[in-house]
Amino acid sequence: MGSEYLAKLLSQYLESVIRAQIPSIISLINKTIEELEAEMDRIGRPISLDAGAQLYTILDLCRAFERIFKEHLDGGRAGGDRIYNVFDNQLPAALRKLPFDRHLSLQNVKKVVSEADGYQPHLIAPEQGYRRLIEGSLSYFRGPAEASVDAVHYVLKELVRKSIAETEELKRFPTFQAELAAAANEALERFREESKKATLRLVDMESSYLTVEFFRKLPQEVERAGNPPNSTHPPSSTKSANPAVPDGDRHAASNVDRYGEGHFRRIGSNVLSYIGMVSDTLRNTIPKAVVYCQVREAKLALLSRFYVQMGKKEAEQLSNLLDEDPTLMERRQQCAKRLELYKAARDEIDSVSWAR
Repeated sequence: MGSEYLAKLLSQYLESVIRAQIPSIISLINKTIEELEAEMDRIGRPISLDAGAQLYTILDLCRAFERIFKEHLDGGRAGGDRIYNVFDNQLPAALRKLPFDRHLSLQNVKKVVSEADGYQPHLIAPEQGYRRLIEGSLSYFRGPAEASVDAVHYVLKELVRKSIAETEELKRFPTFQAELAAAANEALERFREESKKATLRLVDMESSYLTVEFFRKLPQEVERAGNPPNSTHPPSSTKSANPAVPDGDRHAASNVDRYGEGHFRRIGSNVLSYIGMVSDTLRNTIPKAVVYCQVREAKLALLSRFYVQMGKKEAEQLSNLLDEDPTLMERRQQCAKRLELYKAARDEIDSVSWAR
């Protein structure tokens, strides 16, 4: 009885209630501390003022970006399949649309062949005419070759943009993010120029040296102007000369067909067959050159020059690159204060709960 006893009793009861609630309170505090620490990790810890530590942070950011970029190329993330689409769909479609039907039309073939030898007509086969028709046709391949290079370049630029956006560590450094994007795109431009040189060189190679065996396998015209009608030739030689002409008309054709439509149509057909063979070759070699000069280089050396440039920067320049978004800086300070308060509260409760 009495106020002193009542105060003591109520104090004991309050202590027992508090002790019963301590486990749930500690659990809530620990959960909140874990959430705040996770958010601090996501936001990032404060940047050291030491130049070596800043350079290490920059290299770490670059590695994180490169890892995601390579995942896009190798299939771990979406995007790399668009490069294959360039080779499997866009390039073949561009090759099919080349205007060989116009270049090898009867009128143009006749014009080119007739003009090829100047004032002195060809004696047996219009070789100069063939070469001019082939060289003119091969020049059309330069367009699809350059278009393939540009298409892959734009895919790589888009993958760089996506990779930067998906690199969480970069979001706190907008200045460095822009610097990294500029360096990556500059490297892609260099790779594009090298790739164009390589692919156009493939086309020029086809123009500089023709595959003679292809034409040797074609039926060759043997024109012997002035041969008497009763002249005889071995059957095998006659048949291999030009099987497109019936046996009874061979001697007439040798004199009449030199400048006839059939003669020019055969030339156009032969050139078109040769161009088709070259087209199949380039369809396979252009992707190899593009992958070697652009995709492979992007995987291996996208930031090589950037690393060298970072290594030459002074501490102040590195610090300027790592200037943070003010919003993130404020959020980090708030999280740090709350984290400090919750940890202090946990320590205080632990000391009370273990008190005798």
